[in-house]
Amino acid sequence: MYNKVALAIAFSPRMEALISETKRLVQLFGSELILIHIGKKTEELEMKLDEIIVNAGLDKLKTKLIWKEGKPVKMIVQACREEDADLLVAGALKREKMLTYYMGSVGRKVIRKSPCSVLTLINPQITPNKFSKVVINGTQLEVTPRVIEQGLKFCQIEETSQVHILNEIKLYGLRMATASEGSEDEVSNTRRKLVQEEIKYVQEILDGLDQTGLRINIKVTAGKWAVELVRYCESINADLLIMGNSDSHTFIDRLFPHDLEEVLTELPCNLLIIK
Repeated sequence: MYNKVALAIAFSPRMEALISETKRLVQLFGSELILIHIGKKTEELEMKLDEIIVNAGLDKLKTKLIWKEGKPVKMIVQACREEDADLLVAGALKREKMLTYYMGSVGRKVIRKSPCSVLTLINPQITPNKFSKVVINGTQLEVTPRVIEQGLKFCQIEETSQVHILNEIKLYGLRMATASEGSEDEVSNTRRKLVQEEIKYVQEILDGLDQTGLRINIKVTAGKWAVELVRYCESINADLLIMGNSDSHTFIDRLFPHDLEEVLTELPCNLLIIK
C-alpha cells in the first residue's frame, strides 16, 4: 500500500518515539523509509542521528536520510515529491497544560500542500501499538469513495478489530424544518428516510470493496460533521481517524477546509489524511 514512507524529524524529545512508530508501519507495509530533517547538517548531528537509527534497529539499506535547509513546509513537501513518497508521518503538538492536541501552522500547511497522504501521531510511543479502533469519515464528498477504499485497505493490513464509518445528513436542519410543516408521522418518516439515504450511500461504496476480516459499523449523524467526528472518536476512544483532503470546487466541498481546520485544532486521536 505504501512503498515509501517519509518521516519529518527534528531533534526533539519525541523523535525516538516517532521513529519507533514509523518503523512499525514500515515493517507492516514493507516500505522504504525516508527520514527528512530540515536544518543545517553538522557532523555532531549526523552522528547523533546515526546512533538513533542504529538503536531503533532500522534497516540501513532501506533507510534514506535527507538533510535540507530552508523553510520547513517547502522543504518537507519538496523532499516528499522528489522521493515520490506515498505517506508522510509527522507529530502533532499538545497545548500547554492541556490534553488537547492540535496542528500548528507548519503542520496545517504540510497537510494542505503534501503530495502524499499524511499520518499525524498525537502521542507516539517507543513501544507502539496497532490501531485497533478506526473511524473513517463517510460524509458525502468527492473524495469519500477513495477515502473509504484506502481506509479499509489500511485497516485490513493493520488487522484493525473495529472500523466505524461516520456519515452526516447534509442540510438536516433545513430539510427537517420543511418536513415539520406536516404531521408527526411525516416528520418521523422524513427523518427515517434521510438516515436510510446516508446508510445506502456508504453501503453502495462498501459493496464494491473487499471487506474481508473487518467488522464495519455505519453511523449516521445529524450534527456538524467535523464536530461529530471529534465527539464520536472521543466517545469510542478511537486510535485513528481517517479523512480525505478535498481539492474540489463544489459548494459542499468548499466547506471542507474549514471543517478540517476544526478537526486539526481539537485532534481527538491520531489522524490519517488520504491524498
